[in-house]
Amino acid sequence: MAKVFVIDYKGCVGCHDCQVGCKDEHCGNEWLPYAAEQPVSGQFWCKLNQYERGARPHVIVTYLPVLCNHCDDAPCIKAAPDAVYKREDGLVVIDPVKAKGNKKIVESCPYHVIYWNEELQLAQKCTGCAHLLDGDHPISTPRCVDNCHVDLIKFGEEADFDLSDCEVLHPEYGTKPRVYYKGGLPKKFVAGTIYDPEAKEVRIGAKATLSGEAGTYTATTDGWGDFWLRDLPDADFTLTIEADGKSKQLAVSTKSADVGLGDIAL
Repeated sequence: MAKVFVIDYKGCVGCHDCQVGCKDEHCGNEWLPYAAEQPVSGQFWCKLNQYERGARPHVIVTYLPVLCNHCDDAPCIKAAPDAVYKREDGLVVIDPVKAKGNKKIVESCPYHVIYWNEELQLAQKCTGCAHLLDGDHPISTPRCVDNCHVDLIKFGEEADFDLSDCEVLHPEYGTKPRVYYKGGLPKKFVAGTIYDPEAKEVRIGAKATLSGEAGTYTATTDGWGDFWLRDLPDADFTLTIEADGKSKQLAVSTKSADVGLGDIAL
């Protein structure tokens, strides 16, 4: 059975340990026949992307580790079948000798996780640390997994994981990725603070309802007067705020971005 990566990004603290571990393993080290040395700058075979979402004061920072998806239907293999291959354990590896000078390998990746080493004239990417899995003293985990001190990046046999609530990056590409994100990829949110302008106090327990063709979502304001409507689809909604017999409606769209509405008088 082929192996998979399973990443529980929602608990990520943004420490970059996975990214640092990858750099430490591959910069200054040549692991033939799996990989040539990774450059110190310009390449991140495991990259921690940071997304600042919403608007002040309703802001969420999301961290998402991204690496080669080791696709079952890998475009890079189709682009250079003589130089890129899939191992029995599911890892996709670029042969650093046979791939020399072939820039089509970089251009083939829709996820943009294959990099071009200008000095070596070589396409390079995550190998899943195949050299560690196969070495004289093999270990069971790649460096990004081993380096994650909050234990949110997992690697192992597909059959050992419950993937029912997982999602992959860009399933519409049809590449059948083997990197899964537990709990699903980041979804949009709508947030705001409800206050009474006459009493000059926040409204606790006010009801916020989003409704539209994509569904209905509800939340109540907390002790700070804040409401958070999470895990929303990309859609147009009507937001209805209700408290003490009063109500207000606003048009809201999550099609392009998360929505932080700030203070809303009611």
